[in-house]
Amino acid sequence: MFELLFCSMLTILPDYLYRRFGQGKRIGHEITLFSVWYELRWGITACLLLTLSLITVVFFYHPATNNVTSFYRTVPVLPESGGRVSEIYVSLSQDVTAGQPLFRLDSAMQQAQLQSAMQHVAEVSARIELARTDLVTADGRIREAEGAYLQALEELQTKTELRARNPDVVPAREIERLKNLVSSRLGALESAEASKASVEVNISTLLPAERASAEADLAEAQVALDKTVIYAGVDGRMEQFTLRVGDYVNPMLRPAGILIPGQKGDLTFQAGFGQIASPVLEVGMTAEMACSSRPFEVIPMVVTQVQSAISSGQLRQTDILVDPTQVVQPGSVLVYLEPMFAGGTANIPPGSTCMANAYTSNYERLQATDLTSVQKAGLHAIDAVGLVHAMLLRLQVIILPVRTLVLTGGH
Repeated sequence: MFELLFCSMLTILPDYLYRRFGQGKRIGHEITLFSVWYELRWGITACLLLTLSLITVVFFYHPATNNVTSFYRTVPVLPESGGRVSEIYVSLSQDVTAGQPLFRLDSAMQQAQLQSAMQHVAEVSARIELARTDLVTADGRIREAEGAYLQALEELQTKTELRARNPDVVPAREIERLKNLVSSRLGALESAEASKASVEVNISTLLPAERASAEADLAEAQVALDKTVIYAGVDGRMEQFTLRVGDYVNPMLRPAGILIPGQKGDLTFQAGFGQIASPVLEVGMTAEMACSSRPFEVIPMVVTQVQSAISSGQLRQTDILVDPTQVVQPGSVLVYLEPMFAGGTANIPPGSTCMANAYTSNYERLQATDLTSVQKAGLHAIDAVGLVHAMLLRLQVIILPVRTLVLTGGH
């Protein structure tokens, strides 16, 4: 409507003034309701053509969209294992910091497992002390066996020397008996030394390995006990946190609530423009945005990123061939918008519904010397008609409260 009124000022109005004052035709006589088309046919035709051309130029080189929002992530509050809530530390809509405890699950079983693991560690430690006592005992047995072996060996050597001097003094059977005794005492000594080696292996290898395993079980039990207390992973605000003592939470079926991470400073907005605007959308373009959460305000923005892919064409590998006719929505060109000035979007709640205009600027191209006069005039005209779209955006901002609160019932 605005474009039509503007174009009529350049076409129909001059045509009417010429016929009214130049040709002397009068309203109600030569110019009537039935003859208006014939009398003003040139102006009406030119108005329609100019209006269509103006709308095309404005919406192509200065695209607009009503699909603008600031997406934000939510973190579901989930325990790593299911359990029944025994204690709650925070409340609904409370600000929390990373590492702050949120609630605790019943930990009777984990505490029992921790106590059992501690007892196992104490048992292995006691066995290590007992093995050290056995080592002292083994040393005593070695000394005892060594003394008996030396005594038998000395007796054998003495009897052997006596028999060598006089065979009748020591019978041969006695010598054999002493040899057997020395061999037996030597076996007892080797057995005592082997027992000591076994005790040393237990002290140095086996028991430390058992203790390390017991300590690992203790650490695992401690971790399981610590997991019964659920902590906040990031700074943010707790929402939909209606948990009560006695409720059962499960990581697969029932989360405890939602944590919305806090965001400081300006927000980045994502705008979905029509695919036909992709040739003119580029990084660095000036844009303007208006949000329902900030009525009567137009925020200067700038395009910081243009997504190279369109979401409607994404493919996930399945066992069904993709048919292009199944793509119902054509998809849009995703553009990232950031405020041109610091603090421009700091007070806008994340997730707000907004509308935005992007404006094409040919300033750099106009600085080139290889352009003709017609090309320069065309580029100037393209930049100038951006004012029309800016006026339309401000008109939408003005009527937004009326449209929202009155015409649509306050939604």
